[in-house]
Amino acid sequence: MIRFTPEQEEFRRTVARFVDAEVVPAAQAIDERGEFPVALFRRLGALGYLGLRYPEAYGGAGADMVTYCLFAEELARGSLSLAAAAGMQSLMGTHFIYKYGSEALRARYLVPALRGDLVATFALTEPNAGSDVANITTRAERRGPSWVLRGAKTWVTSAPVADLLTVAAKTSPERGMKNIALFLLDRAGMRGIALGKKIDKMSVRASETGEILLDEVEVPPEHLLGGETGGVEKIGTILAEIRVMTAALSIGLARAAYQAALEYARQRVAFGKPIVEHQAITFKLADMLTALYAATLMTYQAAAGIDAGRAVTREAAMTKLFASEMAVRVTDEAARIFASYGLAMEYPAQRYFRDARFLLPGGGTSEILRIIIGRDLDWDRGGAFP
Repeated sequence: MIRFTPEQEEFRRTVARFVDAEVVPAAQAIDERGEFPVALFRRLGALGYLGLRYPEAYGGAGADMVTYCLFAEELARGSLSLAAAAGMQSLMGTHFIYKYGSEALRARYLVPALRGDLVATFALTEPNAGSDVANITTRAERRGPSWVLRGAKTWVTSAPVADLLTVAAKTSPERGMKNIALFLLDRAGMRGIALGKKIDKMSVRASETGEILLDEVEVPPEHLLGGETGGVEKIGTILAEIRVMTAALSIGLARAAYQAALEYARQRVAFGKPIVEHQAITFKLADMLTALYAATLMTYQAAAGIDAGRAVTREAAMTKLFASEMAVRVTDEAARIFASYGLAMEYPAQRYFRDARFLLPGGGTSEILRIIIGRDLDWDRGGAFP
């Protein structure tokens, strides 16, 4: 059973009011424009939402994972595009600066990023290195006290507008995951950083995505985050949070699709009565609601496990797998309930259907997650499930 504190319940209501007043009315327009939602992004920073996970000393709120997931869920209910940009900013884009950066780097980059004044992102994926992290070819070589980076990254969230990039690069020509390091790049202050092709996506269109090209980028030694090796392990420390956050985004999107389908089914009349009264539609809605309920239980149990300091590697993988696939099914069923109008751009069903596809690769594809889950198929591993 999920038990939220009174403070968490009030926080959800506060975020929901903001989403209903400012995000939902703008969601269709920002999707159609396909442009980074600068004004709403800065509003998130001004309201303190981008710094939820960080200490108050840096402008954050020191919130727990459950609270962060409530924020992610409500924001995704309004616009998954905005939620995707906010998720990158408040998690992967800033985490490594906080965790491994000096106080000077935190003051210069982290604090303004949490205010929404700087856009931060994380660049790992390459044209030939997605799930196969060992195949990264972006190189970092020493040149005196500094490092010089060469290579290309793709599928970089917020790439066209990013001010800061945490980039994974090899510090050795050897293939493998051992010699991967993380570097903080300042796009305005370092030469050789260029935007490659902007990727025109069918989903989360306002969360701009593109390629980053690195040509002899000289990086000061203090911008090496956490040492010359161990980058994969550092990324691994927040994978559970990434996956549980993605599950929360999935719930928010699916909730919006379910509610839209329910309202439409109550209004649409066929064969003399609202279609919600036809068993075929009732069964669809019942299955959608059941799947949503299960995903919600899984997500907040996993989030509570993170807050309790419990290892949730397998639990987070199962949660993200189930919730993201649930969102795909629920948005598909919502579009079916809308029937022909599910294709009409004036209705949100088509946007929910498209946006759900974004949730599948982030934090690990469903196939990769099944491999992780399948490494240990014992029911309870000698303890309480999971």
